[in-house]
Amino acid sequence: PPVMLVELLFQAACVSLFLPGGQARVYPGRKKPASFAVERRRVGPHVCFSGFGSGCCPGWMLSPGSGQCTLPLCSFGCGSGLCVAPNLCSCPDGERGITCPEPPGTCGEYGCDLSCNHGGCQEVARVCPLGFSMVETANGIRCTDIDECLSAACEGLCVNTEGGFVCECGPGMQLSADRHSCQDTDECLATPCQHRCKNSIGSYRCSCRPGYHLHGNRHSCV
Repeated sequence: PPVMLVELLFQAACVSLFLPGGQARVYPGRKKPASFAVERRRVGPHVCFSGFGSGCCPGWMLSPGSGQCTLPLCSFGCGSGLCVAPNLCSCPDGERGITCPEPPGTCGEYGCDLSCNHGGCQEVARVCPLGFSMVETANGIRCTDIDECLSAACEGLCVNTEGGFVCECGPGMQLSADRHSCQDTDECLATPCQHRCKNSIGSYRCSCRPGYHLHGNRHSCV
């Protein structure tokens, strides 16, 4: 039918804009897009063509007003700024970057929460994360790490970490399932002895069968 011929010629002309040298390549037998009206509406800037039709290039989406690919996407958000290109923000301070810094709050690095009751609302400092304590400094409220090893019940060695602590055990011992106490490691499971192995707390001892004596290396039998 003549209408289908016009649509195919229009599609070939559009594709030719994106091929080297402007040469159009028409492949026989290819199905036309499900809704050609939608494809026609998308023709404009930032459109990427493929063998199955067209769509917005990465980093762009359809603008609700025009139906064209003119709305940029910023993966990290622009805060109080404006997304002007894919992952490019224009910030209130005149700077440009992949995101805009939040303005400093009066409650310190963790910002403020709004606490409201029948008497009105007031800004209060956010609660510190678990393992941190709130300390008032000249720059406002800050959260500092608590050294849990001062009160931790580790059977072995206690190692303080940011926001918590880790218990460790000495040689020949391993951490139990409760993550606090230590239990003996059975080194004999790794068969370090040539003949016989006897496990002990934190260590092990090798011995030999009758007719052999233990080598000076304490593992082999002669």
